[in-house]
Amino acid sequence: MESTSSISLILAFIGVGLLIGLPGIGSAIGTAIGGMSTIGALKKRKDAFGSFLVLSALPGTQGLYGFGGYYIMQNVLTEDITIFQGAGVLGAGIALGVTGLLSGIYQGRVCANGINSIGSGNNVFAQTLIMAVFPELYAIVAFAGVFLISGLL
Repeated sequence: MESTSSISLILAFIGVGLLIGLPGIGSAIGTAIGGMSTIGALKKRKDAFGSFLVLSALPGTQGLYGFGGYYIMQNVLTEDITIFQGAGVLGAGIALGVTGLLSGIYQGRVCANGINSIGSGNNVFAQTLIMAVFPELYAIVAFAGVFLISGLL
């Protein structure tokens, strides 16, 4: 393997690490934020556990988008990779990685507020679900960007 393809493969593997790792971290933090709110809200409303569970789990999707992004990019990860392809995978990893990280955390915060409100007796499950879709939308857009970038490689 020549030096250029080694550098290209290194760039691509850094991109894959970001692609999988950062959205996974965002999902872990987001679901933990929702879970912590659920524990507090269950003290007041044990009957609403189903709603709390759905809202706590929602930020977990960003990690799935990261894994899906890897699945899309895996065919490029060969010893024949070009510098252009390596940079493309790195760019895709940065785009989806950072977006997935931040959208997972902020979606968890939106869901936690809804969980707290439901725990206080307010009927806001559907409204919380709708509001939680907004941060999710940007993770979906970044995932679509990875798909589009892969078409150029």
